[in-house]
Amino acid sequence: MKVDGGVGWDLAKVGAQARELEEMGYSGIQSAETSHDPFLPLAFAAQHTSKVDLITGIAVAFARTPMVLAQIGHDLNATSEGRFVLGLGSQIRPHITKRFSMPWSHPAARMREFILALRAIWANWYDNEPLAFTGKFYTHTLMTPFFTPTNTEHGAPRVFLAAVGPRMTEVAGEVADGIIVHAFTTEKYLRETTIPAIERGLAKSGRTRDDFEISYPCFVVTGRDEKEQAGAAQATRQQIAFYGSTPAYKPVLDSVGAGELQPQLNAMSKQGRWVEMAELIDEDLMRNFAVVAEPDDIATGIKDRYGDIVDRTSAAYAQLDSDRRRRIVEALTA
Repeated sequence: MKVDGGVGWDLAKVGAQARELEEMGYSGIQSAETSHDPFLPLAFAAQHTSKVDLITGIAVAFARTPMVLAQIGHDLNATSEGRFVLGLGSQIRPHITKRFSMPWSHPAARMREFILALRAIWANWYDNEPLAFTGKFYTHTLMTPFFTPTNTEHGAPRVFLAAVGPRMTEVAGEVADGIIVHAFTTEKYLRETTIPAIERGLAKSGRTRDDFEISYPCFVVTGRDEKEQAGAAQATRQQIAFYGSTPAYKPVLDSVGAGELQPQLNAMSKQGRWVEMAELIDEDLMRNFAVVAEPDDIATGIKDRYGDIVDRTSAAYAQLDSDRRRRIVEALTA
């Protein structure tokens, strides 16, 4: 199993953080799009590493156009000598329309076309294919030598797609190189909903499971003592409650018989009762989402539950010292 770690957004520190993660044996470095740009940290990380994958986990696709991301993806893949992975996500309608002021419609169909447009642009740059992409949502039909990259020896980056629902998951299986499974996922949902949807998508594209990576940054509750473990459990309950308030994620709660909580969590979120929401997540429900283990047992817990279906996971655990994190990474990648 590959293991990814994250870097922060302080560009003065990213290089040292990335180098340390690579030296610790991590397989990839992720940068997320929340309050900062997800690409700049990876550009700095590329200059201080030589082996690890550099992954956006995730960049918001619909906040940009395929051409914009084709260029960014090319530049980061070229500067990292083929190590960049463009991890994409759709976000939700309010953020796309109200925060980014971009159009929203038919997210699964739009995402499928978005990635196909990326492929068409890259085929023009790397394989001299005519650029003649005309879709329902995106059209790209103009490319001149002046705007065509010349440092094309490393080819196109890989594309991972974040997905929860079966339709977006099927799109990932059809047109992406991998999927980023949401942390808000139960083992039952992963095995009974996510994996079959991936397989349907792979069948559409004539590929097999060997052509595809499943990345799942599962929740882990751990700590060096009871106080730390209790704090980690509370924080995880808070995250589960936050995600569970999203109506589109109700099927995940349904998978473990907890769907009735979703309307309650949603109502409480609208009232700003974020702390109280966590009280609805009991121990049993938390364990459906999280691996709960002592630090030395984390790797075994993740492998026992997901080792046969997950190709890569994450292991940050900032509360643990670097030697202990190194041992966890070694155990997961062994």
